Amino acid sequence: MYYDYLRKKEKKRVFLSFASEDLDHVRGLRLLKDNPNFDLEFYDESIKEPIDSRNADYIKRVIGEQISRASVTVCLISETTHQSKWVDWELEKSDEEGKTIIAMAIKGVERAILPKLIKEKNLIFWSWDPEHLAKLISEA
Repeated sequence: MYYDYLRKKEKKRVFLSFASEDLDHVRGLRLLKDNPNFDLEFYDESIKEPIDSRNADYIKRVIGEQISRASVTVCLISETTHQSKWVDWELEKSDEEGKTIIAMAIKGVERAILPKLIKEKNLIFWSWDPEHLAKLISEA
């Protein structure tokens, strides 16, 4: 029983997949996870600063390592996320590695065209709800 308690409290390693133009929303999520009033805990394995390179193979290697360390990929979806080739690649890489993928709208987004893999896998597109996101992450 004590082991179950510890397991529930264990933080998950999460990779955040998002379109670059949504970085301000992602920063907000990162602040929210550090807010003691919210039960949203995870280790953020994703890109915090843009990778200073135009070499796609290098960028894929760096991002791939971060995805490999994560157990969950959260795709934050806005109206333009479906246009990002990097989001498509990150989701494909996550799927290849057997990671749980959670698709959640960014705050204020009610409808959006979903990225290719999310449509193909028929994953649920959740409305923005940080408490529900915390639950989905902890159950992954």
